[in-house]
Amino acid sequence: MLPVRVAKAQPSALYFPPATGTTWATTTPATLGWCQPQLDSLLAFAGRKSSKSLLILKDGRMVVEHYYGTYTADSAWYWASAGKSLTATLVGLAQQDGILSLNDSTSRYLGRWTSATRPQQRQILIRHQLTMTTGLDDSPPAPCDNESTTPGCLLYLAPPATRWAYHTGAYRTLQDVLVQASGAANITTYTSQRLGTRIGMTGLWANDVFYSKARSMARFGLFILARGSWNGTQILTDTAYFRRMTTPSQTINRSYGYLWWLNGQSSYRLPGSQFNFPGAVIPSAPADMIAALGKNDQKVYVVPSLGLVVVRQGNTAGASRLAASSFDNELWTKIMAVFCRPTATAAAAEAAGFLAFPNPATETLTLRQPAKTAAAVRLLDALGREIVHQSTTGAETSVSVAMLAPGLYTAQWLDGSGRILMSRKVARQ
Repeated sequence: MLPVRVAKAQPSALYFPPATGTTWATTTPATLGWCQPQLDSLLAFAGRKSSKSLLILKDGRMVVEHYYGTYTADSAWYWASAGKSLTATLVGLAQQDGILSLNDSTSRYLGRWTSATRPQQRQILIRHQLTMTTGLDDSPPAPCDNESTTPGCLLYLAPPATRWAYHTGAYRTLQDVLVQASGAANITTYTSQRLGTRIGMTGLWANDVFYSKARSMARFGLFILARGSWNGTQILTDTAYFRRMTTPSQTINRSYGYLWWLNGQSSYRLPGSQFNFPGAVIPSAPADMIAALGKNDQKVYVVPSLGLVVVRQGNTAGASRLAASSFDNELWTKIMAVFCRPTATAAAAEAAGFLAFPNPATETLTLRQPAKTAAAVRLLDALGREIVHQSTTGAETSVSVAMLAPGLYTAQWLDGSGRILMSRKVARQ
């Protein structure tokens, strides 16, 4: 399956909970037309996958707030690398305030912070830390590891901006940059003063990792859904920064912004890999989704087209432990099944003139497009792997599915640059 391209939702007035207290307006799944059996299946699935919490907001209102085992609304848990996205937002606020610039050398604030030569180190900018392109070695030899922040473990490997690598150690020093630039007592104080108290988000940093309740994660997601505003007040006024933060930040890994994961791109690269995979990082999710992803499947998903914020806390779901994992795709398959009304996928695609028929198909699948908008079509399997890719032949393109195993697939229309125009779920019978 690949990322679901949905028609842009009509603008809805966002609800913002009060900055203090426990009041949070709710909306029932039935009011939204969601399927209760599929919602029950989603909640049970999350429970089987070692979740501690699962929250879903629709236009800011709480639709799902479920806690598992002894974990409650008052319990706190770590964000892991989902905190990277929070740090990126804080850097944007700091640049907005004029206390730093993305084009500053990190050494301006930290001095000798790597083992690179001084000329090499001066070339590493704050921008490179935000984009994971410092050029420092993300797999240093023992006793160092990917998370090490001591200068002796931050080894020069390549010039900045020439190599994308998921390097937590290089990222973590951004918190020290924020403290030095702001003069705050510590990063927890800076986070609270600059953002937390404005949106009612509480929590603390410990050993470079942010801890909070599930609702604070949801508040942060809602702040991002509102494009840096809260209840009518624009907090992150640097709209250019917000745009760059939530769009491809470099050409090496198009699915990465400023410490945010981006869905719906033509390719992605995963932590620990120097290989680009075709397609979107979370194929079953809406293409416009951005995500804060952390180790052991800590998640904050933001979907502007659907007005959704989804939060998941817990232990590892049994997939890859770093950031993006197969659990993302499994979870979003369950989430998308909850929407009963024919809005999110099929109706949006049909309204735009993208059709897939017959569905289910046995021998041949016909993919129709409006005019000649797509240059190619492709099919992906349930794991997001491309199994068919062919050029379009006009308004309709015939795709043989006779040799495919029965099951669910996703058809995708691509433009000449390989960008996703539309996606449809299809079945091989």
